[in-house]
Amino acid sequence: MRPRAPFAALPVRQAAPLAVIGGVLFALSFPAPGWWFLAYPAVACLLLSAMGQGWRRAAWLGYLGGVAFWVPAISWAGRYLGPVPWLALALFEAALFALGSVAVALAYRWVGRVVTTTAGRVWGLPAVIAALWTGREWFSGSWPYGGFAWGRVALSQSESPFAHLAAWVGVLGVSFVVVYCVAVVVSLGLVGGLQLRVRVALAGVLVAAVLAVPAWPTAVRGSIRIEAVQGNGPAGYFDRAAPGEVLQSQVAATDVDAKGVDLVVWPEASAEFDPRVQPVIAGALDSVVRSVDAPIVAGAITQTSTGVLHNTSFVWTADGWQSSYDKKRPVPFGEYVPDRWFFSKLAPSLIGLLQRDYTPGTKPNVLSVAGIKAGIAICFDIVDDGLTQDMARGGAQVILAQTNNADFSGTDENLQQLEIARMRAIETGRSLVNISTVGASQVIDPTGRTIDRVPEYTATSMVTDVPLGTSTTPATVASGLVTLVLSLGGLLVLLACAPWGRRRRTGKRL
Repeated sequence: MRPRAPFAALPVRQAAPLAVIGGVLFALSFPAPGWWFLAYPAVACLLLSAMGQGWRRAAWLGYLGGVAFWVPAISWAGRYLGPVPWLALALFEAALFALGSVAVALAYRWVGRVVTTTAGRVWGLPAVIAALWTGREWFSGSWPYGGFAWGRVALSQSESPFAHLAAWVGVLGVSFVVVYCVAVVVSLGLVGGLQLRVRVALAGVLVAAVLAVPAWPTAVRGSIRIEAVQGNGPAGYFDRAAPGEVLQSQVAATDVDAKGVDLVVWPEASAEFDPRVQPVIAGALDSVVRSVDAPIVAGAITQTSTGVLHNTSFVWTADGWQSSYDKKRPVPFGEYVPDRWFFSKLAPSLIGLLQRDYTPGTKPNVLSVAGIKAGIAICFDIVDDGLTQDMARGGAQVILAQTNNADFSGTDENLQQLEIARMRAIETGRSLVNISTVGASQVIDPTGRTIDRVPEYTATSMVTDVPLGTSTTPATVASGLVTLVLSLGGLLVLLACAPWGRRRRTGKRL
């Protein structure tokens, strides 16, 4: 007689509250308050709510948990445009969350039916669960319109003991490790035939083994003195600033008396417009370069001869414009409207507010400046896994993350983005200068430690000796392959364990 599966579905009266509790706890693990340790019970609650459920019930339970997470987690999305875009994004992401919940539920049913040994259910099944979770995070970070890579388990762990693993397996790999550990603990609590002390000991051994993995030995060679300037100007879309106001705020906040500066860095769109066609802007940049005796990396909105708009980061020296990078990940419904003809019919007043459509760039995101190679990430670029790898593979010795968070003043958006940047520093083994128009602006070393910062919503600058990274982390080389193997492997195991023959014989819905 086959042993009874230990992963039976909970009644709705228990599963539904667990889904909501899991979603809320998960939201609390992100800034603010950023209680990263709550991600573990959050994942456990979400797994328990989906466990053993039929696909329809798993879908709406996952959607319930997704709503409980996404609505508070990205409340900043409604800061200026109101509840419609905020709730639209939250509810859509909750639907993708529900898709992952269905996969988890089916894995507990199908794989749990095939794998009957205690060892397989404790150690093997959780690997499938974690792989499917990771695959869902990858999918939602890639689709549609380039995806929305916020809300990954790993991104709540930038200050946790798991953070250093990003250098080994990448951000999505950290999500896999965390979910796997939680899923193993859940299995240990459910499978039979083990004494309590054995369950506790096995859980402890697993966590200890994971945490015993040493930090990647990041290598640095020399440093560069960077003055990063937070102008705190009226840089928001609805600030209605007069032309030149943001530029002047940056000029005023730049410490031109700072000694030994090798490079000045300004935030996204801080020079406002193309200095090649705006002599006043060129003059302001020339003044800063002469006074500090160092080149500057700044941002501006540029336009090609054919009228194509780009969000651009550029290098300006005493000889003027040297090189540039155009943002490759403009924000959908923020910097451009995909399928404008369609969405204009759904929400004409909202879509009408976005009059300009920025085009994704094609240039490499590594620029030579001040004798080094700097990786450039303009705002939303920092969430893109591929662009992060491109910077490291392109020889970047430091990452300059230029951003404009003025449209989300007073919210947690800038803090959440900062933690994404922190994980990218660890993942690549590179120091990262996160410079915002309004904050949070910090300099982060290759281990994820903050080595300099300035107060938010303050016009000021920080002059920092920033270590230059030289090592290549395993994540830089193989994190994309790790994600592919995990995601595809989890899906293939799930399909291989599906009861296709049983379904044909019984004709029953599984």
